[in-house]
Amino acid sequence: MRTRTPVIYFLLLLCGISMVIPFVWMVTTAVKSPLEVNKGHVGFIPAEEYPVYSDDSGEYRVKIIKTEGDSSYVNVLNKDGQIIRSFFKIPSREIGKERKIKFHMENFLIAFQKVPFGRYFLNTIFVSATVVLGVIITGSLAAYAFARMRFRGRELIFYLFISMMMVPQPVYLIPSYIVLDNLGWLDTYQALIVPWIANIFTIFLLRQQFKTIPQELFDAAAIDGCSRWGILWKIVLPLSRSVISTAAIFGFIGSWNSFMWPLVMIDNPKLRVLQVGLSYFSQEASSQTTLLMAASTFSILPLLVLFLIAQKQIIASFASSGLKG
Repeated sequence: MRTRTPVIYFLLLLCGISMVIPFVWMVTTAVKSPLEVNKGHVGFIPAEEYPVYSDDSGEYRVKIIKTEGDSSYVNVLNKDGQIIRSFFKIPSREIGKERKIKFHMENFLIAFQKVPFGRYFLNTIFVSATVVLGVIITGSLAAYAFARMRFRGRELIFYLFISMMMVPQPVYLIPSYIVLDNLGWLDTYQALIVPWIANIFTIFLLRQQFKTIPQELFDAAAIDGCSRWGILWKIVLPLSRSVISTAAIFGFIGSWNSFMWPLVMIDNPKLRVLQVGLSYFSQEASSQTTLLMAASTFSILPLLVLFLIAQKQIIASFASSGLKG
């Protein structure tokens, strides 16, 4: 066992690093200059490499105009990048190279202003928050019924619900489009919100949590005259806060990352969500790698912050037993 533990930790460390590296590369590429990326510099350090020339008065950055034999004609630049001496002839051997770390934070602002990302963010936040609220309400009610109420066909209905998780989205995308078209909901917020306010995974997660709560608590509440709604609101939900938080986080992440559904159901640019807007932006700026990485970074950043804030709740939800001492 002592030998296995370091090996397990080492393998987990390798898996963690392999997952973090693409994100780190994306962030570092987002703060590079387009020139460095176009040169093929794919490292993690956002640095610029440029020719320099030194004389008795100091070291200057130069821009090579042309080369003839052992000599080069250059424009000598000052610290602000302005030409202070043009078409200056110097020996090529006296031209050196300097590499300097520089972060181009303006890439984020340029990318944000290229397309209306502000509108996309507002749409995504509104849709995601509304979907999460609906998912928690419907998931809590359905999970309570499946976990604590007795009725004919309960297990069959629940397993039919679970089986729907195996159906891929492309299978029901066209029928859903026809239904929403008949309802007149295409190009509306209803198309982005209403079909997703019930989530099977959330129902399953909450049902498993509700089943762990001792029956004695329900019996005591019933003796005190508490209704089913009162039991759910005053006992079950407070004891399941960590699991509800986890379900809300998963629901928010799923809605935030939704792409195929809003791409098909929404054509109005004013109703585009972030992932669809990012896709259109990638088509417009396909050759501007730094802007693409900048846009991808600030699209992912809210989810990263949310996960870092709520990671304790997620861990607690899996360790929760329904009752705490």
